[in-house]
Amino acid sequence: MTAPMDAKREALRRQGTLHPRPKDVTDALFRSHEFFDPRDLVQVRYEMLRRVRVEGLSVTKAAAAFGFSRPAFYQAQAAYQRHGLPGLVPRRPGPRHAHKLSDEVVDFVLRQRARDPALRAASLAALVREAFGLTVHPRSIERALARRRKKGR
Repeated sequence: MTAPMDAKREALRRQGTLHPRPKDVTDALFRSHEFFDPRDLVQVRYEMLRRVRVEGLSVTKAAAAFGFSRPAFYQAQAAYQRHGLPGLVPRRPGPRHAHKLSDEVVDFVLRQRARDPALRAASLAALVREAFGLTVHPRSIERALARRRKKGR
């Protein structure tokens, strides 16, 4: 049987809200009360923001006590002001989709490949650069073609 704390840790990990450095949280409440869990990144960020806004703790002291840098504090603050509590949930970095390889570009690549099945991704990338002015990595083209095949289009 899994212990409750292990189950919570696993749930936080699955949700992407497990704090990567809970030992950096030195705030007294997180060390003395079981309600405050330094592994819960959203709770840590919220409490850091609350301490500054409600209790008047300085940004520098709050950031240090909760294991963050000052820039990280301001990023969390901006995210909270824009989106509320959901803004404190970490988002995956990087593009969310193939922003260069639009349907139009992938259709072009498929037409080129239909004309000459021997074309490799590097050659297709060069053709995309000529036709659209986009620099695309050959592996990105391979992934886009695989996604298209998977969709069955």
